[in-house]
Amino acid sequence: MTKGPRPLPETLHPRTRAVHGGTRRSQYGEVSEAIYLTQGFVYDSAEAAEARFIESGPDEFIYARYGNPTVRMFEDRMAQLEGTEDAFATASGMAAVNGALTAMLRAGDHVVSAKALFGSCLYILEEILTRFGVEVTFVDGTDLDQWRKAIRPETRAVFFESLSNPTLEVIDIRGVSDLAHAVGAFVVVDNVFATPVLQRSADLGADVVVYSATKHIDGQGRCLGGVICASRDFIRKVAEPYLKHTGGSLSPFNAWVMLKSLETMDLRVRAQAETAQKVAEAMQGAAGLARVIYPGLADHPQHDLNAAQMQGGGTMMALELDGGKEAAFRFLNALRIVLISNNLGDAKSIITHPATTTHQRLSEDQRKVLGITPGLLRLSIGLEDAGDIVADLKGALAAV
Repeated sequence: MTKGPRPLPETLHPRTRAVHGGTRRSQYGEVSEAIYLTQGFVYDSAEAAEARFIESGPDEFIYARYGNPTVRMFEDRMAQLEGTEDAFATASGMAAVNGALTAMLRAGDHVVSAKALFGSCLYILEEILTRFGVEVTFVDGTDLDQWRKAIRPETRAVFFESLSNPTLEVIDIRGVSDLAHAVGAFVVVDNVFATPVLQRSADLGADVVVYSATKHIDGQGRCLGGVICASRDFIRKVAEPYLKHTGGSLSPFNAWVMLKSLETMDLRVRAQAETAQKVAEAMQGAAGLARVIYPGLADHPQHDLNAAQMQGGGTMMALELDGGKEAAFRFLNALRIVLISNNLGDAKSIITHPATTTHQRLSEDQRKVLGITPGLLRLSIGLEDAGDIVADLKGALAAV
């Protein structure tokens, strides 16, 4: 029999909550969280089954698509880290984005979104939501005047990435939230680049915060997962009904992997961000590079805003090579430590060419508007030594 989570002091540091938050223990008193690999649950009686379907208690479960003890531990822990009342875990980060938006929207609603987004997020907004009668307006996310002009009384939600993928634009979360809340719109923020370690978007005004747990939360390149963090009303009355009936839930095994990863996430992300700052500074002005984009650098257009919202510049950066795609490919093929992959947030440093991978379905004109040039590379800094990463990058530049 599973015991409910032990109450924790409100004053605990997020790093401590990432280790202990939401833990449930069986009668055996295990230290490491248990994996409940079951899709169904047994009731003591027919009356108990009926009662549970009418209203389930906090540690009562019906079916793994609705919830599971291991998954619930992960949800509780993520809610504590983000500072929200509740959370719902999903099969992937895109399931979280799609679930958060689709669950609340219907034909005739209006959404305002930043135009600088991950390719799959753009697909949901441009193709999926509009197919079902939702109107979407795109704006330059860094321009509050554009948000102000686009948001109108019938706007139901605004959506943006706190740090855009892959060009690392920084959005004024508080400023956009104030504009959206003035008309009663929900603020949905994809905070995957910033992580809850370096930035809690809920503290800055976001109503709904989504993560791809596949990235920094796992941090080891092992499992897919996602999570929606929000108020209890939004999670249980809006998100859960949609997700449990459409099947976007997280598997118990993946939830267990994420729980174990959360124990080290604070240490990993802070170490990666510290290394990223060193790498960005070392690569500035290097021959063959047109620019280094990193929020922690003084020349970043939103450097001051980033410093006000976030602890450090984060783990992600972009490098733009002179010479376009040909130079970018030669650079990639000359790397010896940094890996070519379209994932991010891993313990291993990873690099990708967005124009031909994550954003390849966009037209050339769309990529140009977003600043995704043929020479742009997105770099996710891992846990390797900073000097080794810099030497690898400079060696690849020399080969170009």
